[in-house]
Amino acid sequence: MLLYGRNPVLEALRDGRVSEVLLARGVEEAFVREVQAHDVRVRFAPRIELDQLAGTTQHQGILAEVEDLAWAGVEDILERARSRGEDLLIVLLDGITDPRNFGAIIRSAEVLGAHGVAVEERRSAPLSPVVAKTAAGATSYLPVAQTKNLPRLIDRLKEQGVWVYGAAGEAAQDVGRLDLRGPLALVIGGEGEGLRRLVREKCDVLVRIPTRGQVQSLNASVAAGILLYEAARARVEG
Repeated sequence: MLLYGRNPVLEALRDGRVSEVLLARGVEEAFVREVQAHDVRVRFAPRIELDQLAGTTQHQGILAEVEDLAWAGVEDILERARSRGEDLLIVLLDGITDPRNFGAIIRSAEVLGAHGVAVEERRSAPLSPVVAKTAAGATSYLPVAQTKNLPRLIDRLKEQGVWVYGAAGEAAQDVGRLDLRGPLALVIGGEGEGLRRLVREKCDVLVRIPTRGQVQSLNASVAAGILLYEAARARVEG
C-alpha cells in the first residue's frame, strides 16, 4: 500500500513497516534526515510524480511503500483494556463510509484513550491510505476491528457488563448529564442516516450533544470526538 503524509509515514517507519520512501525534491533537510535515520531506502522525485502516485496534492512531500493496514480482532481491543487494568472504552461505528470521517474518529479515539474502534465489515470504509493519513499515525497504535454483525457484538458487550450509548440528535438524554465511567461503548451512526433501527434498539441509552446553532446535526467524527472527550473527562475526574 502507498501511504502518504508525514505523521502516518513516520509512525510506519517507527513500526518497521516501510520498504521504501519517496520524497519530493526540495523537502527541507531536517525532515530528510529524520526519514533517513530509520535506515530505509529513500528515493527523490519531482513533486508532480508524488501527486500522480498519491492521486492527491495533499501528500506533504512524502510517500511510502508499506505493508497493508491489517484489521485487528474485537478480542484484541478487549484484551488491551484488560492488560492495562482499565474499564473498556470502545467506539462502534454503524455505517461510517467516508474515509476521512473514519480516520478522524480513529485519531480521536487514540488521543482520548479508547481501547479500539470496531466496524461492521459490510458497512464501513476500508482501511485505506486516506484513512491512515487522516488518522495522522493513530492506526499504528490503536486496534481497529471488523465484526460481521454489529448488533450481535453489542449484545456480547452488554453480557460482559459494558454500558452502550448511542449518539442520536433527537435523544432526550444530554451527554453532559450522564455518568460515563465504567466499561463503555460509544456507538456512532453513519453520515446522514444515523444509527440503524436495530442498532438503536440494542443501545442502553441514546444520547444527544446539545447544539445552539441553526444547523441541526454535527459531523459524525466531531460528534465522536465530543463523546470521547466526555468519557475521558469522566474517567479522569471519577
